[in-house]
Amino acid sequence: MIKGAIFDVDGTLLDSMEIWEDAGIRYLRRIGVMPEEGLSGVLYSMTMSEGAEYVKEHYHLPFSIDEIIQGVLDTVRDFYFYEVLPKSGAKELLSWIKDKNITIAAATASDREHVEAAFGRLGIAGYFGQIFTCREVGSGKRHPLIYEKAAAYLGWKPEEILVFEDAFYALMTAKKAGFRTVGVYDRFSEGEQEEIKKQADVYLADLIKGPEILAEKEEIRL
Repeated sequence: MIKGAIFDVDGTLLDSMEIWEDAGIRYLRRIGVMPEEGLSGVLYSMTMSEGAEYVKEHYHLPFSIDEIIQGVLDTVRDFYFYEVLPKSGAKELLSWIKDKNITIAAATASDREHVEAAFGRLGIAGYFGQIFTCREVGSGKRHPLIYEKAAAYLGWKPEEILVFEDAFYALMTAKKAGFRTVGVYDRFSEGEQEEIKKQADVYLADLIKGPEILAEKEEIRL
């Protein structure tokens, strides 16, 4: 019997993965600089500091590395505060789950401030008893600690909790820790979809049909 749910945020509930590919481009446009085509691909494998060094030298920016990094961070913050949208069906799925007296928590790699601002603006904050962040628990999602912390808060065993994830590695971490898993499609993890479909207990191509699909899964009783 499912008694709890843990939701990833970026790419699962929020259509937010684009900011992590476009933050550098958005920052440059924000300061009036036209970015080169393909810049996202160039910056993708770089750390924040390496990326800042690259754009400073490549675009002859008059700012320090720390100022550029802060500018990019401010760009990301503003995206969550004022722009990010929920994925279609997210609010309806959360409402459906809550109506079944299933307690809900969030587990995210994003900053608490960003998530709380987005949830509040979008009217979905009330569905969550608690938000857990990788930074605050001290571990990323290649280790199950964040899911275990959320499960302890919810008060249920892993096998009584559904974990909703769009990233294959995170879904597998939860699955290996004994949680029931729901794979959620996101266009930014297109290449992982076949593996997610194979490994997840439930697969949602979109959240709109989430209640219908979950209700039909006999092996998952909600």
